[in-house]
Amino acid sequence: MKFLLTLTALTSTTLAGEWVNISDSTTSKLKPGYAGPTAGVVVDPASSDVFMVVNDLGLWRSSDQGKSFSRCDGEAIGGRCETGWALQADPAGKRIASFMIYGSSAMTTDGGTTWTKFTTTHLDFGAVDWADSGRRMLALRHESGGLLTTSEDGGAMWKDLQKGWSTCGVVDHTTFVASKENTPGIFRSTDAGATWAKVSEETPTAGVPVVFKNVIYWPNAKGLLISKDKGASWNASVPVEATHGPIFGDDAAHFVVIGKSGFTETKDGGRTWMLAAPLPAEFTTKRVGPNFAWDPRGNVFYASTMTKPTFAFPR
Repeated sequence: MKFLLTLTALTSTTLAGEWVNISDSTTSKLKPGYAGPTAGVVVDPASSDVFMVVNDLGLWRSSDQGKSFSRCDGEAIGGRCETGWALQADPAGKRIASFMIYGSSAMTTDGGTTWTKFTTTHLDFGAVDWADSGRRMLALRHESGGLLTTSEDGGAMWKDLQKGWSTCGVVDHTTFVASKENTPGIFRSTDAGATWAKVSEETPTAGVPVVFKNVIYWPNAKGLLISKDKGASWNASVPVEATHGPIFGDDAAHFVVIGKSGFTETKDGGRTWMLAAPLPAEFTTKRVGPNFAWDPRGNVFYASTMTKPTFAFPR
C-alpha cells in the first residue's frame, strides 16, 4: 500500500522547544580529542538513558535527559563515531553496540552497566541481529575500500568479506542486506555474506536499515523502503524525506525520521507527518558526522556531531 505524504511544514520559531547544549558541563572538565568535544549520541528505549560519546574518552550516560553524565563503558570504548549509524540500539532496549574509529568498540546487554570490547575496531558503522541471536554483526571498516566484516559471536572473532560496499544490514544470523559504492540497488545474502544477489534497484541513503517487529525499514531518496520478507523484496511505501532512522515509539505506527528539514514524526504509520524539531544550527544530514536520537517516553530529541557539543530538544 502506498501512502500520500502530508507534511505539516513548521518553522523552528513555531515548534515547542529549542536546542540546548547538554555536554559542556561534562566536557569542560575533560580533554577530548581533536575532533571534540563530542561525536555520537544514542538513547536506550527501555530506560530513556542517553549515551554520549566524548571524543577519545569513551561513552558517557545520563539518566536525567542530559543534565548530568558519568562515564559508563569501563574504558572499553575509545575514539569517536564517524557516522550517524555508529551507535546501534536494540529497539527493544538494554542492548547497544558501538562501532568506533581510532579507538575500541564494544557492546552492552544490560543497559550500559557492563561492556564487552570487540577484538577489532576502526569501523564506520555496523548492524546487529537484535531480533535473532543478538550476536551476529556486520560492519563496514573505515578507509578500507568498502570492506565488510562480520562477527557471529558478539565481537569476539571477525571475518572480513568483500570490498566495494557502502551500507550494511543484518536481518537474522545468516541473512544480510547491503548496497555497493558504485552499483545501484540492494543486495542480499542468505549465507552470512558468502554470496550475494541483487534484490532491488533502489539504493538506500542510510548506512544501516532498521528492523522493527520483523519489518525492515531503510531510507532512500524516495522515502522509506520497506521489506516484510527478510529483504527478499522491497516497496517504497512511505514517501518522506529521510537520511537517518526511523526511530520507533511503542509501536510501528509511531516513529521519527531525520532529513534536511529536521526530525519528522508520524503517529499513523506514515499517512501524515509533522515536523517535530529542526536540525540544530550548522548541523547537516551528510554521511560523515551527524548523530541523531529520540527518547519517545521523555519526548526529547538529541543531536551530536564531530567538533560540536551534544544538544537536546525537549518538547
